[in-house]
Amino acid sequence: MQIFYWIVLLIVIGIAVFAIQNSNAPLVMIKLLLWKFETSLVYTILGSIGLGILITLLFWIPRAIRASLRKKNVD
Repeated sequence: MQIFYWIVLLIVIGIAVFAIQNSNAPLVMIKLLLWKFETSLVYTILGSIGLGILITLLFWIPRAIRASLRKKNVD
């Protein structure tokens, strides 16, 4: 389990370095249905990664809870 934390730490550091290197990039326009807004590329990158992590957790947490309950019922 500890190796997992080291891998996550390396990925987070890589994402941070990537975002900082793109900090002087021009603004990007985000269009979503009727919304349009301009933001920095760094915020776009970090927001996309954060949203991906959030969606992954929303799918993973119920599955982990069900597996834990099944394991508890078997014991």
